[in-house]
Amino acid sequence: MVLGLSAALASRGIDVTIITTDSNGDIGQIPLDVPLNEPIQQNGYQIIYFRCYPWRRYKFSLSLLQWLNENARQFDLAHIHALFSPVTTFAATIARYHKLPYIMRPCGMLDPADLQKKKRLKQIYAAVLERPNLAGAAAIHFTSKEEAKISERFGLGSTGKMPVPRDLDSTGKMPVPRDLDSTGKMPVPRDLDSTGKMPVPRDLDSTGKMPVPRDLDFTGKMPVPRDLVIPLGVTAGLFPKRLRESEVPIILFMSRIEPKKGLDLLIPALESILALGIEFHFILAGSNPQDAEYETQIKVQIQNSSLAKYTTITGFVSGDLKVELLTKADLFVLPSYYENFGIAVAEAMTAGVPVAISDRIHIAEDIQQAEAGWVEPLEIGAIAHSIKSALLNPQERQRRGLNGQEYARKHYNWEAIAQQTIDAYQQILSSIN
Repeated sequence: MVLGLSAALASRGIDVTIITTDSNGDIGQIPLDVPLNEPIQQNGYQIIYFRCYPWRRYKFSLSLLQWLNENARQFDLAHIHALFSPVTTFAATIARYHKLPYIMRPCGMLDPADLQKKKRLKQIYAAVLERPNLAGAAAIHFTSKEEAKISERFGLGSTGKMPVPRDLDSTGKMPVPRDLDSTGKMPVPRDLDSTGKMPVPRDLDSTGKMPVPRDLDFTGKMPVPRDLVIPLGVTAGLFPKRLRESEVPIILFMSRIEPKKGLDLLIPALESILALGIEFHFILAGSNPQDAEYETQIKVQIQNSSLAKYTTITGFVSGDLKVELLTKADLFVLPSYYENFGIAVAEAMTAGVPVAISDRIHIAEDIQQAEAGWVEPLEIGAIAHSIKSALLNPQERQRRGLNGQEYARKHYNWEAIAQQTIDAYQQILSSIN
């Protein structure tokens, strides 16, 4: 998301700097082989990688935070991605200390369902660290209206979607740093600043307790950040012209293999369709290095079911293989329990593949309005019904696939998203000035 947006912003004259770590995704992966602590120019923006240290598991980087503390005043705005990750948590604290306006993108981490994971730890973390960060943000960047609607605010309230102007000023220039680390929970670091002490958020007092924040508005209440609703983007033109549908329809699941994706509902739904004598080929594409046990459980379940001889399990896919699978697929399925956006769904739409999804994916309303697929509640029977309807109606699959492709072209393209983002940046800076 960050790289695509940065390139699109840079193409419009915005001076973008990304700061991130050399973490290479999930646990167990070797670090990225990239130069550290120096800017690298690519696609019109610059990116600076910092070493994950001292807690690589949590994607934390002391040197990144030191660099931000030293250079924050060079920038006009920061766009910080993810919550409950110490590197982004302290990036927001540093930005606030230097009076650098910042936007926070929760990446779905304020969803009530997601907050149930490690619930007690997150409650403490939020009260001490993330609530002041959210209160001090110029805006909170949600990727769908539904995400903004259901997200937990820790008592801060909501102002609704932030209106944005249509025009920029004459310069069009606005350097934007970005903190790219996406996830991870970890112990609070103890040695951030030059004094060797941990910077205390300005909203905390010397006792370490959570008193009334210092930066109250005139009513004596915690200031409320604005909601900014801008979707994620997908690179148009990535997918070639669709191949002719195969004699046996191909159903594609391509996402992370984890409990929230609804595979516990999808597998029995597919089994029930096979029992009716309706043939298809199911491709399960994805992995989960952080929960290999669950991934193995799903594979074993499929191998021991009637689906076995109708299923191909590919593991994690990317690049040309990912494009090939989307090009060949006749139907994309994702019955998730919750998704703040559903980027895999948007990619399928961009490829012209009709989708069958749950109504818990927050762009479900877009799918229904565009008639780009089938949306059903989280029930085995309902999921089976939508997939069966799609399989038995090839012309309808084609129509909905084309509808989805057109919708994605208009609404999920980086050019349109970059303009919305620039409009939001400009309004934030104008309101401050």
